[in-house]
Amino acid sequence: MAENPFDGGSRPTWCRGCGNFGILNALQRALNDAGLEPHEVIMITGIGQSGKTNDYMKITGLHGLHGRPLPVATGFKLANPKMKVIVGHGDGDGYGEGGNHFLHSVRRNIGIIDMVHNNQVYALTRGQFSPTTLEGVATPTSPPPSGVVERPLNALSLALSQACTFVARTATHDLRHMQKIMGEALKHRGYALLEVMQVCVTFNRRMDFDFYREHTYDLQEEGHDTGDHEAALAKAFEYPGGERIPIGIFYQDESVPAYEERVEVIREQSLVEQPIRARPQEDYRQLVEEFMV
Repeated sequence: MAENPFDGGSRPTWCRGCGNFGILNALQRALNDAGLEPHEVIMITGIGQSGKTNDYMKITGLHGLHGRPLPVATGFKLANPKMKVIVGHGDGDGYGEGGNHFLHSVRRNIGIIDMVHNNQVYALTRGQFSPTTLEGVATPTSPPPSGVVERPLNALSLALSQACTFVARTATHDLRHMQKIMGEALKHRGYALLEVMQVCVTFNRRMDFDFYREHTYDLQEEGHDTGDHEAALAKAFEYPGGERIPIGIFYQDESVPAYEERVEVIREQSLVEQPIRARPQEDYRQLVEEFMV
């Protein structure tokens, strides 16, 4: 097999058996299949084990603050809409600290891929419960002896309620499925939410690879209509809560313009292509005197 141009060549430091290995592999393959070049892709990551993904790839990467990669990615997309902008972060970063940015990215329909590694814990900081941890699960920060007493966040149904134009889920036990769904997300016109159910072999051992093989089913194999919004909502409410976890594309609408397509100042010429309009030196001196003296 030919070397993938997106392979950074460095050895990942994740735990042996971590689902991130599969995510990295599938993403590299999907980018290559899409005909992209490394210089055409930028990945903005949050804090967590998922945030190391771009370290092991031959692309442009930037680490944001905890819970803040989405606004940074939005800025990159507006500055250079030709770039393929991917966000990689965990369920705590994306749905907890970054929950506000998640909602506004959905409603703007900014043309980025938001890939949330959902292992249902804060794995980097030793397994505290996250917004997606199931009720009753005992963690270092849940009240004993009951475990987590909060209901888990259903991010997919929340995104659909705000008219998200691409909502999908995949899981790390199936490399081919991850690669396929990532490929579809890369082709989407606007904001694409891609939740990846990620195995954490250290802090969430009850949901291992065998668990996902047993409990997941493919929406597309069952004939789900990705253009039916009500059906997508019904499928999204199956998990968390039920025993079966649907994976695949829940909903897709390519008719809605992406946010960057609607901003007139960059419609014909992106910001990176526009000339730099420097202000006269005396203007800067005036600002310094006004605000710094």
